[in-house]
Amino acid sequence: MRAGLAALVFACVARAAFAQTVSPPQPEEPAANPGRPTIATPATLTPVGYVQLENGILVGHKSEEFKTLFNINQVTKLAVHPRLEFIGQFQPVAWSEGEGASRYTNYAGGISVGAQVLLYQGQGARPTIAASFIQSAYAGDAPDLDIGSARQSVLALASFDFGAFHVDANAMFNSQVGDSRKAQYGQTISIAHPFKKTTIVCELWHFTQPLDNARADGMLWAVSFGPNKHLIYDVGFDVGLTSTSTHWEYFGGFTYLIPHRLWK
Repeated sequence: MRAGLAALVFACVARAAFAQTVSPPQPEEPAANPGRPTIATPATLTPVGYVQLENGILVGHKSEEFKTLFNINQVTKLAVHPRLEFIGQFQPVAWSEGEGASRYTNYAGGISVGAQVLLYQGQGARPTIAASFIQSAYAGDAPDLDIGSARQSVLALASFDFGAFHVDANAMFNSQVGDSRKAQYGQTISIAHPFKKTTIVCELWHFTQPLDNARADGMLWAVSFGPNKHLIYDVGFDVGLTSTSTHWEYFGGFTYLIPHRLWK
């Protein structure tokens, strides 16, 4: 009996000690998944239930429609399911200086809404595949950049890791409206390499210009810095490679994932 009581006491003490030293697993902290500053959008979605805000400014120099352009842009994303994310794109205001003009003109920017669907969840070198659709809700009257503005856009997206590099590639099919409806095609690929909290990105892109019977090509370079998982700053530039491309674009901004889930 004494031996049995001793074993029972020992078991209770051991269980209490184990309960004190081993804590239950904690949920992983959500991390921002920025689409900016590149033209290419990642195929992966933002964390479900968290609002992500992508905010920035852009300055363009020497394009077909303006001498200098300055605009404020904002993208809001919310994933409501591991395979479905809603997207809102806003350009609250833009200022432009035309060729030969000496004063800036104020313009209202556009509003677009859409959704992105995750088709296949990859890992590492196996690509994650997604598709998205964006519809213009309000075109605005601000001058366009070299790629123009689309009434509807359909995107095929792929993201994967290649060694120490991360790759985002998009194929875009846009509908543009001028004197008649025209189809526009675009391809872009961005390659990012992280250095601890800093990431360097290089991107090559190409778009047809159906309204001008031309094409626009460019190269983008950017650097981003994330002090924590919720906040990522970015800055960079883009140089046009064809005569109808915007010669130079400079941009900066930040992505913020609000760290409070909207529902359980």
